[in-house]
Amino acid sequence: MIKADLKTLTVHAAADMLSANEISSLELCNAYIERIEKVDSQVKAFLKLDKNDILKRAADADARRADGKELSPYDGIPIGIKDCIVTEKQTCSCASKLLENVVSPYDSTVVARLKAKGFIPAGRLNMDEFAMGSSCENSAFQKTANPWDLKRVPGGSSGGSAACVAAGEVPVSLGSDTGGSIRQPAAFCGVVGLKPTYGRVSRYGLVAFASSLDQIGPLSHDVLDSAIILDTIGGLDPKDSTSLPEPCTGFADALKDLEDKDLNGVKVGLPKEYFDTEGISEGVRKGLDDTIATLKKLGAEIVEVSLPHTKYAVSVYYVIATAEASANLARFDGVRYGVRKDGGDLIATYFKSRGEGFGDEVQRRILLGTYVLSSGYYDAYYLRAQKVRTLIRRDFEEAAKQCDILLTPVTTAPAFKFGAKSDPLQMYLSDIFTIALNLSGACGISLPAGISEANKIPVAIQFIAPALEEAKLFRIARIFELNRDQKEFAPEL
Repeated sequence: MIKADLKTLTVHAAADMLSANEISSLELCNAYIERIEKVDSQVKAFLKLDKNDILKRAADADARRADGKELSPYDGIPIGIKDCIVTEKQTCSCASKLLENVVSPYDSTVVARLKAKGFIPAGRLNMDEFAMGSSCENSAFQKTANPWDLKRVPGGSSGGSAACVAAGEVPVSLGSDTGGSIRQPAAFCGVVGLKPTYGRVSRYGLVAFASSLDQIGPLSHDVLDSAIILDTIGGLDPKDSTSLPEPCTGFADALKDLEDKDLNGVKVGLPKEYFDTEGISEGVRKGLDDTIATLKKLGAEIVEVSLPHTKYAVSVYYVIATAEASANLARFDGVRYGVRKDGGDLIATYFKSRGEGFGDEVQRRILLGTYVLSSGYYDAYYLRAQKVRTLIRRDFEEAAKQCDILLTPVTTAPAFKFGAKSDPLQMYLSDIFTIALNLSGACGISLPAGISEANKIPVAIQFIAPALEEAKLFRIARIFELNRDQKEFAPEL
């Protein structure tokens, strides 16, 4: 019987228990399945869960360990998979009626690499349809709830990935981040969310939303687990021409024995455009102030920097992202796979299949994207947005010359209640602090920083490092994590 609290059990702690024969993989996976059966009717993080497959893989892992042939220290540990990352012989619906019954014939690169180390893909996790949303309210099938307060959203689009880790249904999960879709739900649910450098992780097998922005990353209980997963899934992939050739290993090993380390000599930049934003809640502001105080106590130097083109980030993002989405989603026509609605002729079938298969938010973004790419508007909108994107990236490059890392909010406020942001424009502004990072291609991590006194739910901060500087990002984030006032974040659920 597993004695650890599943709500805070990390991958590295589970690996230690497996190595010491304190538990078996079967016991571990059974405990998580029991936890899912107990709480997921309230949280609704999972769309599908193949218990038999999980338990078979767990038994295989135990057999390998008994023979001294385990695939890695993590052999037999379950990991949740967002429903836009394909897994062989499992459905990949992207939380859309259009792809509801589509079964993948192959593994995405990240899933294949996880399996090669013995991780067990555990279920399909709910999301905003085709990763379009900031609250997980746009799923075609169910609304995932925040484990800290079931009346509040878990964030999006990786809402299921964040909620299942926070609720202790799996120790770690994979999400995808196009404009904050890992970091924002991680912030809302009190877990760690990593957006790696663009190209660090293969997108082969990730159903595309916006190809120049999408990046797969982990959601976990602590920074060390994030490093373990990036070590596992990162690196060059011949199947993805945008994947980078730089080595992507050794991050987790570098984080050992940091309990007594400080941040002397580290310069932390505070972008004035992020801190001068109106509407930052008292809870988020306190989380930032407490973080700054902790960093100073650790010896870090705080400097002010400027990212002057940040004010254009939301506008630029929603031009580029919708344009790429309209092109990527053109392939879902109801002919080759997915739901087909017969309209009598080919064109009518296209219209009917897409009209009934796509939800309102997806249709809205396709229309916006088609408009900005249309004749007469391409130069005025899409081309201009790409030029401003270059200016945003240069802002980050200039800031990196003045400091080692940036500290920013993740959101203006903690998780909001269902229906509180029914206006699409208001919802789009939820990502105001996360979008610019995707446009720049750099890396960032969301960390819980405290609990809001007003509503007893987590608040978070974001560290941002230059492209390919994950080692620096992890080190600073881990030292902060080990020294913040509140050590663990676990809902009462």
